[in-house]
Amino acid sequence: MIGQRRIVLEPREVPLGGVRGMSVLRVLPHRNLPTIGAWCFLDRFGPADTRMRVEPHPHIGLQTVTWPLIGEIRHRDSLGSDADLRRGQLNLMTAGDGISHSEYSIGDEPIPLDALQFWVVLPEGARQGIGGFERHADLPTLTLPAEEGPDATATVVLGEFAEVVSPATVHTPIVGAEIAVPSGARIRLPLRTDWEHAIMLVEGDAQVATHGMTQNDVLYLGDSRDEVEVTSAQGALLFLIGGEPFDDEIVMWWNFAGRTHEEIVEARTDWEAASPRFGVVEGHDVRIPAPPLPDVRLMPRGRRI
Repeated sequence: MIGQRRIVLEPREVPLGGVRGMSVLRVLPHRNLPTIGAWCFLDRFGPADTRMRVEPHPHIGLQTVTWPLIGEIRHRDSLGSDADLRRGQLNLMTAGDGISHSEYSIGDEPIPLDALQFWVVLPEGARQGIGGFERHADLPTLTLPAEEGPDATATVVLGEFAEVVSPATVHTPIVGAEIAVPSGARIRLPLRTDWEHAIMLVEGDAQVATHGMTQNDVLYLGDSRDEVEVTSAQGALLFLIGGEPFDDEIVMWWNFAGRTHEEIVEARTDWEAASPRFGVVEGHDVRIPAPPLPDVRLMPRGRRI
């Protein structure tokens, strides 16, 4: 068991540059915490008026979870998927042993855009499998009764929360849920004691486990909790992530999640060689080249929390 924690994971600004031409706020991976359950990556891009052009790029060993807050995003991948995504809808892409995709904002001009993007690391078996893509426009919701003020509502984006299950495919015990807390509410979020959890404040104000949250911070709660108290004076939008602690050590580099240095080198080599492993995303004349590998051996990033 990890035990109860109350540790703030502050986001850092990461300039993506190149053909992307935008910056994001990144919380995971954190230098002291490579995963929360199987969640291994968390970016927020926006809110901003921007023209998003993420050209085809590869992934291995993970799922991408795209959750838009404002604006529309077009997803295309090497499986032939072509889907527009907007508020309240989920795009879930499973890389397996190799996939490539692109993400564009809708239209040729800058638009208001804000979204959360997560990666979920795949366990053995699933990470060697074939890729897949799912779009879910009708996700389950539930009411969270308030102890004071109006009731809160939750949308179960991925996995299971309060015995409500998302239709999206998962490969590990996991939870990803958006929670809307009204002004003046005090609620208790039910948690599984054998899972670790963390909560991000997306908008508004909130106290979680008596800790005053700052927008875009993630409060890591550890495990061993069956609930956590949340209050909000003016209303809040939260995102809860968590799950069974992921025991495998992973090597993450660029867009790849592997287990060894050699796996990452092989994936990079295959991408640069335009290997059939990653397929082709139709409708693009360019793709993102892999950056140079570091001069040192890639090693797993251990947990220090």
